[in-house]
Amino acid sequence: MIEFFLLGLSDDPALQSFIFSLFLSIYLVTILGNCLIILAVRSDSQLHKPMYFFLSNLSFNDMCLITTTIPKMLINIQTQDPRIAYTGCLSQVCLVLNFAGIENCLLTVMAYDRYVAICHPLNYTVIMNHQFCVKLVLLSLFISIVHALIHTLMISLLSFCTQTDIPHFFCELAQIIKLACSDNFNNYLLLYTMSVLFFGVPVFGIILSYIHIVSSVLKMSSLGGKYKAFSTCGSHLSVVSLFYGTGFSVHLSSAFTNSPRKTVVASVMYTVVTQMLNPFIYSLRNREMKEAFKKLFGKKTSLL
Repeated sequence: MIEFFLLGLSDDPALQSFIFSLFLSIYLVTILGNCLIILAVRSDSQLHKPMYFFLSNLSFNDMCLITTTIPKMLINIQTQDPRIAYTGCLSQVCLVLNFAGIENCLLTVMAYDRYVAICHPLNYTVIMNHQFCVKLVLLSLFISIVHALIHTLMISLLSFCTQTDIPHFFCELAQIIKLACSDNFNNYLLLYTMSVLFFGVPVFGIILSYIHIVSSVLKMSSLGGKYKAFSTCGSHLSVVSLFYGTGFSVHLSSAFTNSPRKTVVASVMYTVVTQMLNPFIYSLRNREMKEAFKKLFGKKTSLL
């Protein structure tokens, strides 16, 4: 049975304890932060709006994405055993692609939500009704699952030789394709084609949404109205910039550097750090979320 070896972030034994402690802390902070976002949205009726419905789904997805990679990495460090089974590696590839794809789709849906709220405020509740919001989330899930399964199926058709060292802390798609002994041209063709379609189209949609948003905001006569409109988009724009900016940096670093370690460090940003920072971005930049957290912690204090 084929086994892969995850080489992790560093091969220096002296750094393993530090890396373990750092990523365990990041994981726990991410889980706690995103759980608080979900609890705040569910417990505060003022947040029962489409924007926060999508936010709670994004938080849940962030927890799933980071759980797909970090626990296995921590186990490997603790046991000093870098092995991962063939089926486990394929499962990790599929899950990472799925949850990263859902994040990609949800950020696009959230941009559309802001577009409708600012450009068509009178029809907002009619257009963004609960059934339509649920359908958008389910569509995001369906598209992401299909995207992930196609890549996973194509990888399963590849043959692998004895050299199965992966210079990464998880089974990353491009790294797996590189290890194949059989012809991997179709896999690379699918990878780049799907990347352009699956990530390029949503980015274009987000940019188009914000072009319309900026145009509508600039037409407003009230400075207060302009500030309120831009403030509702600030958190989303920050998350979008962080997710896509770090994602693109991974592809650029892999294209212009021969150092796998640098690519791994770059990939940490969009698979780990982004998921940790999302709750902080939304809680610090959003007045309604701040109020919801105050109510949530107020309830907890009164119960104690």
